Formats: sequence, structure tokens, C-alpha cells
Amino acid sequence: MDPSTVVHFMDTDDFLKHWQGHRALTRRVIEAFPDEHLFTFSIGGMRPFGELVQEMLGIAVPMVRGMITDEWTEFSDGTASSKKELLRLWDADTKALDELWPSVPKARFAETFTSFGQYTGPGYEQLLYAMDNEVHHRGQGTVYLRALEIEPPAFWER
Repeated sequence: MDPSTVVHFMDTDDFLKHWQGHRALTRRVIEAFPDEHLFTFSIGGMRPFGELVQEMLGIAVPMVRGMITDEWTEFSDGTASSKKELLRLWDADTKALDELWPSVPKARFAETFTSFGQYTGPGYEQLLYAMDNEVHHRGQGTVYLRALEIEPPAFWER
């Protein structure tokens, strides 16, 4: 393909804006959850939503920080035990993503590396995985809310 015919789809700042839109929606799902069910309610043996949120927290900022430093902290599911604490951690991570993002070298998005000792692929795939993981688990949280007869936030409002 002639390089002059390649259409630029999305730059890295657009990617972050899109991801932060997902994060804002996930925050609203966390807010909608009753505190008493956040760490206890599940369906079909799946983990409670509070645990899923802590997994998301263990991936997003550590992924971006690893892309900058090539140091991969051990994945941790976190230790929050209340909605208030989860929201505090979520907000801190959201701010950290905005602060760290400009430091990710542009070449790193195409560079192949191994994150967390588990997955090898280019940086953009690693970031898509982090976003896909969040969307997947937010979907589980949405199903949980519906099972609890709570209307979840509209998924298209990011």
C-alpha cells in the first residue's frame, strides 16, 4: 500500500480521551451499585463487581507506567472494602492516567514488549486489552445492577 494513501484513524491523545470516556461510564456504574452488594453480589460464580473494579485498577495505571519505565509492578487486585474507597482510588487513577500519558514515548505504542510477565505484543494492543478488560467487567457490573433491579447508566453516554 502506498504510504500516502494511509488514513490516520486516531492519535494517542484521541485514544486517551476515548478511554477516559469509558472510565467515566465505569465510574457511574460503580456509583450506581449499592454499597452492601458491591463486594458480595455475584451471578453464576463470577466475582463481585467490587473485585472486578480492583482488577481494573491493577491494570490501567500500571500498564501506562510500565510503558514509560519498562518496569512492571506485580498485578494486584487491591484492598478497597467500600464504594467510597473504590471511587477514591478510581478518581486517583483517572488523574494519574492524564498525568502519565504525555510521558509515554510515541514509539512505544508500536513497540513489542511483554507486560506483567504475561502478554507480549505491541503497546497499542496492550492498551486495547486494558480498555477491553474494563468494558468486559463493566458489562458484568451492568448485568449485576439489572439483576438487583437497578437501572444501569446508559452505555452510550461516555
